[in-house]
Amino acid sequence: MDEKLTAKENLQLHCRFYKVPKQKREPRIQEVLEIVDLVDEQNQRIEEYSGGMKRRLEIARGLLHYPKVLFLDEPTVGLDPNTRAHLWEYILKLKEKEGITMFLTTHYLDEAEISDRVAIMDQGEIITIDSPTALKDQLGGDIIELSTEDNQTALREIEEKIQGGAEVKVEGDTIHLKVASSDAFISSFIKTLEIPITKLNIRKPTLNDVFLAFTGRKIKE
Repeated sequence: MDEKLTAKENLQLHCRFYKVPKQKREPRIQEVLEIVDLVDEQNQRIEEYSGGMKRRLEIARGLLHYPKVLFLDEPTVGLDPNTRAHLWEYILKLKEKEGITMFLTTHYLDEAEISDRVAIMDQGEIITIDSPTALKDQLGGDIIELSTEDNQTALREIEEKIQGGAEVKVEGDTIHLKVASSDAFISSFIKTLEIPITKLNIRKPTLNDVFLAFTGRKIKE
């Protein structure tokens, strides 16, 4: 994008690059600007745009020539949470309106939840691929996150009592246990824990847990 040009001027230029028929250029420019909600800002120079507006304009540019496939390479990296949320609203609207197949690369695995299929890569190789639900179902069970007044003592007590009945790991001040059934585990074990519990959370596996299970490390490492 040429930052000295307006959004509309940039899109007019790229219409020529993409060989969009002349009679279709203006309607298509207005159409893609409407999709990304930049109609009112189309005559502003790009140098005046925020980071989120620039990302949306880049998506609009990629739509000019009616693509069948759109590649989005970490579209929300560096954006604040509010801008990220709004950008995903535009992307989902785009998917519904244009019927485009989209390939998304992201380090934010919560964003991958909206995908039809997710491929997890490690060291440049795809190690598993399936729908988000199917990937999480492979892990099964529940994840219990708890903190106590003395985690080291609690951890020793947990390891002595469960004897292979759960996967246990510690991250920071939280003990994580992966169990087949949280209801059965809590009723049979947590009540007998001698160390007072200060925090308790029960959840289903996420794609972050899937990534860790398949690679043995967090995505940021």
